[in-house]
Amino acid sequence: MHTTTMPIPISFAPLDTLPAVIRTGGVEADRCLVVTDEHVAALYGDAVCNHLARNEFEPLLIVLPPGEESKSQHRLAEICDRALAWGIERSTPLVALGGGVIGDLAGFAAATLLRGIPFFQVPTTLIAQVDSSIGGKTGINHETGKNLIGAFYRPAGILTDPALLKSLPTREWTSGLAEVIKHGLIADDTLFTALETQIDALFGRNEPVVERIVPHAAGVKVRIVDEDEFETGLRTILNFGHTFAHAIEKVAGYGVYTHGEAVAAGMRAALYVSEHTTPGFDAERADRIVRRIPVPPGLASLSIADLMDTMKLDKKVRRGNVRLVLLDRIGHAFVTGDIPSTLVEKAWAFVQEAIG
Repeated sequence: MHTTTMPIPISFAPLDTLPAVIRTGGVEADRCLVVTDEHVAALYGDAVCNHLARNEFEPLLIVLPPGEESKSQHRLAEICDRALAWGIERSTPLVALGGGVIGDLAGFAAATLLRGIPFFQVPTTLIAQVDSSIGGKTGINHETGKNLIGAFYRPAGILTDPALLKSLPTREWTSGLAEVIKHGLIADDTLFTALETQIDALFGRNEPVVERIVPHAAGVKVRIVDEDEFETGLRTILNFGHTFAHAIEKVAGYGVYTHGEAVAAGMRAALYVSEHTTPGFDAERADRIVRRIPVPPGLASLSIADLMDTMKLDKKVRRGNVRLVLLDRIGHAFVTGDIPSTLVEKAWAFVQEAIG
């Protein structure tokens, strides 16, 4: 088991090492909450509970419906109700077994139950392994927008097992590649160059390539969070493409597009704006890789006015101005609020025409 000690200790190790990861995180309890969804429970629920039971943890498995709709006050209350009825203590760990939805939701429950109980992540999707499980952002959605209720709550440990990715459906796998590409674009030109030569191997899930790229991409997120844990500056660049993406998800309806698909479309819009504001920026080189992520048609049916209105609800808005993360070169991003709305509208039109 290889462990990296950063702002969050990440263990790249098999699933059966979970009890050791929890103990390494300083937990001395003899019970453990596990929150997951129906799909992941069918694959790994029994195995996780058996690993815990064999190592002197009594597990309680809480299984929720899959999908973005579970990031709700209703499901948060369900977790809290089950946990409190079970009689948890402040030392009782909570393990999020799943993708970004489960990680965000379960993490917020851990942050609020008894004003904070130990929290561990076992990410089972590519997006979660390279991005959402790292950095301590937790939360739920509100009818007004995505991730508007939440907290920063650092996991005591993350167990990343690339073998869990083998069960991912193709659509979820390619969606996760969007975040991998994003990390190269914003902060690591070496990663992006590797992606240019190995993108076909990644689409084919070549095991040695995956085992190299996943820790590399995760390391980009770790380095950024290490410098700016609470998103007061540098960490904002991780939202490259996300201001557009969150608007797509909200206007289209959660679940119509995966998060990665929305991010891919959002990055193409952000690249368009970058190209038109930064002389000499090679947007075509960047877009050549981003557009490899398949995005289902349907964006053209979304109202640009509705998309623009939704962008104004983004958490990065300052004094009513939408702030975008843009690139001035591959491997370097910056944040600006000085973009004419007409250019943003043209970016939307470009993406709608390109994707359909």
